[in-house]
Parts: sequence; structure tokens; C-alpha cells
Amino acid sequence: MAKDLFSSHPPFTPPTSEEDRLFWLRLIRSARVGPTTFHRLMTEHGSAEAALDALPRIASEAGVSDYAPCSRDTAEREIDLARAKGARMLCFGTDAYPAPLAAISDAPPILWCMGQRAPILRPMVALVGARNASSLGTRTARALAEGLGHEGYTIVSGLARGVDAAAHHASLKTGTIAVMGGGVDVIYPTENAVLAAAIADQGLRVSEKPMGLQPQARHFPPRNRIISGLSLAVVVVEAAEKSGTLITTRDALDQGREIMAVPGHPVDGRAGGCNRLIREGATLVRHVDDVLEVLRRLQDTGSDVSERTTPPPPMAQSDHEPPLHTRILALLGPSPIAEDQLIRDLSLSAATISPTLVMLEMQGSVRRHPGGLVSRA
Repeated sequence: MAKDLFSSHPPFTPPTSEEDRLFWLRLIRSARVGPTTFHRLMTEHGSAEAALDALPRIASEAGVSDYAPCSRDTAEREIDLARAKGARMLCFGTDAYPAPLAAISDAPPILWCMGQRAPILRPMVALVGARNASSLGTRTARALAEGLGHEGYTIVSGLARGVDAAAHHASLKTGTIAVMGGGVDVIYPTENAVLAAAIADQGLRVSEKPMGLQPQARHFPPRNRIISGLSLAVVVVEAAEKSGTLITTRDALDQGREIMAVPGHPVDGRAGGCNRLIREGATLVRHVDDVLEVLRRLQDTGSDVSERTTPPPPMAQSDHEPPLHTRILALLGPSPIAEDQLIRDLSLSAATISPTLVMLEMQGSVRRHPGGLVSRA
């Protein structure tokens, strides 16, 4: 149930000094700049410093007046807080940044990390599921996490109660990563404070959010793309038909990850999502060997590499054609479409379209979705 949708970002120089890292932090913390816009700006301007200088002009062209990027003082305060809490900054493009996560279209430009470096250097598997997990569900999660850990895989989850907590507990000694919805220093739920401390001591906690940020409901869907993005595959243990866990599986499919699910009783609402995933093609998991079989196949075939398609050559624009931003908005609707499809529909190069898309994103007229999808806001 996986698709080869991995893509790589155009190369640009990662930060090499404290000053560079400050510029990166200021850029990603600036209003209306998300991960995808960050990568576009870096590709177009070559450095975070140059992109910051260009932001007020871009915002003005998008009709946003009095725009001011994130200030130096604000970024310095966040860095000072990170140092005080013992967190370190991991930047996109550096050797330590995990390659699977770097390949997704909206890879976090920076991650704040607390804990050991070793877990993020090994192959990773996401293990997620219901917060109100059954006794059988938590036992299954523990067994899978222990078995995968002993085979050299790091377990990635979201530090929620239920399946997440069981997976983290079982993989503390072998390697576990908790991806946080708020700041890496803010524990949620508070009942997992002892577990979170143990992960910081033996495993790794990561977050793309500012230090000290209290998590809100809207922070968790973007967080889920990091859980799947880090991982070779996503294993689901108990999930309702409509649950946050299934957001993670949608992200995983967009990213080309393999989906696996543990089946459950048809009348148990906590199994509805898993059973549907299996019906739609996810690998059925009975025990850890089923997961290992898929993982070994993925690693043997090198399925995390895909061919990039070349956009069509640009066509000259007629004097009678409407402006590019008008043409883009006319083609977009509320349902997301692939950016590649938009490029083909416009018969223009990505380099021609990119600056206008950034302007429309800054304006709030275009919305970005995982998997390289865009829609009209």
C-alpha cells in the first residue's frame, strides 16, 4: 500500500555558523512562512539572510502591508531557551538530518532535539494507534516495539497515551523517538512526564515547533507528517474510523511509505480504522515477523528512491493572457491537486511558477498540503 512519491529538494547550503542558524530560525518563524515556503525561498534566494531581506517585498506584492519577518531578538530568545533546556538544533541538509525526512516535500527546516543522537541514525518504523487502547492493543504494541527494537529498528511515535506510550516504553532500551506536537520541552499529556524524561535520557524527543510552545489541536496533524516522514513504514495498532492516527497514514501514503495494520474484531470501534486500511490494501500484521518481512523487502529493493519527472518546457505567454497569479487561482479549487499537475496545466516551468506561488501562499490565497498538493484557500 505504498507509492513511490519521494522527492528531493533542490540543493542549498545548510547553515555552518551560529549566525546562519539564527537566520534560518528567523525565516521559518516568520509569519506565513511554513516548511514548503521556506524551501522555495531558500531555492530562489540562496540563503536565509537573502530570503529574509526579500520577504517584505514579497508580502507587499501579495497585498500584505506592514510585514515584518521574525525579529533577531525573538529568535535569540528561542535559542537561549533551547540552550537552557538542553535542546540542540538539527538543520535540514546537514549530515545528521535523517535522509527519509529530508525527502518529503515539506521537510522541517529545523528540528529541536532533546536526548541521544543514536536513535535517529538507525532505520525507523512508526508505531501508532488509539489513545484509548485496549489491553490487547497495548500488549500488541509492546510486543511489536520490542521485536522491532531487537532487530535494530528505532520506534517512532507521538508520546500520546495508549498505543504510543506502550510503544515508547517497550523500545526505551533499543531506541525510540517521540515527535512532539508542541515545543520539545513541553510535555503533553502531563501523565507521560516520567516517560518523556526517560526518552530524553535514553532516546530522543524532537519537534519543529518553537521552544516553550503549548500544543493545541491544530499542531498535531502537521506533527504526524514528521512521524511518518522519519519512518520506512507505519504500523497501526487500533484506530477508529475517524481518528488522528489515520491522518498519519494519509501522510505516509503521500510520502510513499508502506502502511501495515493489526486487524481487530469487527464490532470494536477501535479496530474500524485498521480493518478498513487492510481492506484497502495495507499489509495485515499478526506478529513482528510480518512487519520484518516488509521492512526487509523495502530495504532490499531500495524503495525510497523514485524517479523525478521533468516538467514540460515553458511556452511563451500571449499578450492577451491574464496574469499568472490569476491563471493559477482559476485552475485551483478547494480540492487539493498535485503541483506537478498545475505546472502541466499551465505549460510553464516550475521556476516560472514558483515565485508567484510563494506570493499567493504569503497572501493566504493558496494552501499547501502534504505530498506536494496545493489548493485554493
